[in-house]
Parts: sequence; C-alpha cells; structure tokens
Amino acid sequence: MLTVNEIFHSIQGESRRAGEPCVFVRLTACDLRCSWCDTPYSFHEGGKRSLEDVIAEVERYQCPLVEITGGEPLLQEEVYPLMERLLELGHTVMLETGGHRSIARVPSAVLKIVDVKCPGSGESHRNHWENLSLVGANDEVKFVLKDRADYEFARDVIARHHLHGKAGAILLSPVHGVLEARLLAEWVLADRLQVRVQLQLHKFIWSPETRGV
Repeated sequence: MLTVNEIFHSIQGESRRAGEPCVFVRLTACDLRCSWCDTPYSFHEGGKRSLEDVIAEVERYQCPLVEITGGEPLLQEEVYPLMERLLELGHTVMLETGGHRSIARVPSAVLKIVDVKCPGSGESHRNHWENLSLVGANDEVKFVLKDRADYEFARDVIARHHLHGKAGAILLSPVHGVLEARLLAEWVLADRLQVRVQLQLHKFIWSPETRGV
C-alpha cells in the first residue's frame, strides 16, 4: 500500500520538461522541514491506496509523462514497484526527491530530480552527498535559493562536485515571492554559470496557493 496525498493532471511547472502535460502522484510524508516549503499539506494529509489503484488512476489521464513527488517519495518502500510498473506501462517517469535519501535503488530509466538543500532551507546538514556521484545525463540537480548566500553555496557545490560533467541539467530556482528572479539571473550571468534559471511555471499560470496543479 501507498499513502497518497493527491494524484492530478497538470502542466509540468519545473525541470527540463516545464510546460508539458504531466500526471503527478504526490505521496504523503516528509522528514524535512524546509523553511520555504510550499506543500506542507503533504506532511500528513492522505490515505492508503493499493498500487493497482494508483496505477489505474494514472492511466485514466492517458498522459505519457508521470512525476512522483511528495513530501519525500523515497520514504515509502512501495514507491519502487510503483516506478517499475509505470516504466513497464511505457510511461516516462520522473522522481522529485529532497536529496537527503539515497537514490541508489531508483531504476536507471527514471528521470531523477535531486534537490541539494541550501543553508536558507534550514536543512542543508541533511544532504546525502553521495547522490551527486549517482546522477547521470538524464537526471537533474536542483537548488532552491532564498538569498545570495544560498546562491554562493550552490555555485560552490556545482564546482566542487563537477556537476556540469555529471547531471543533464543544473537548476537554480528562486524561492517564489522571496528572491527576485531578475537578481538570480544577473548573478548567473555575471559568473558565467552554465545552469538553468528556473521559475515555477504553475505558480504563474495559477495562484501560488492553488493545490492540485
């Protein structure tokens, strides 16, 4: 059984697939408490559902792209057969994970979006640094930035772990409504960083507080 917060069909708001229709499977529970978290309702809300029930709902949307998110999806053991089953059905499967749990068991065909928590999150001491040696050309490493200190932290991590030669994309995302995107873009340009400045597209299409999008 899986504890599921919500399943919904929306536009991919982040990652290299931004703008594409996607089915999201949001699993319940997270063992982080990031200061800027925009889905605290996923910490506890949700209900038990069988793997086949989850698969059946995903299939009803007839959408090839599926993202498993949370909360922290890797807290639930059943997430692994869920990913395998979706792959078997021909879906492109994405996994959004907080970066503090090992991704070693995630199927290689899954497109992993691995967060690195910056100091502004209050959870940077929880990063599982070995994950950065496991990401590949199909995967993405994401930094959510609250301020200049977070940016400098991210810039140093990118260089120290040679992420340009490992991950398929490096995403720098400003905390919505906190760090001005223009400032982040100017910092990136000044430092000649080869990264992708990422805005949360769904928060511009809908209200930032809207759930199920």
